[in-house]
Amino acid sequence: MIDQQQGREQSGEARRRSVGIVAFVAGLVVTLAFFGFFPGLPHVIDWGAIVVAVLVGALARWICQSWAGKRSKGSE
Repeated sequence: MIDQQQGREQSGEARRRSVGIVAFVAGLVVTLAFFGFFPGLPHVIDWGAIVVAVLVGALARWICQSWAGKRSKGSE
């Protein structure tokens, strides 16, 4: 019984980690694409755009991990 609960917790943690990685990469890529292709911007990826993209990726990761954590606690 305890082994099953620990297995569920580990699989939930692995799922949260993978969701976080996917969310970070998606936020990073979408933000860089926005700065690269949005009309009216200089179509240049500079250090400011990279820093903002990393911050948006980190924010997306935090939001998705929080959502996944609430969802897994609600299903128990």
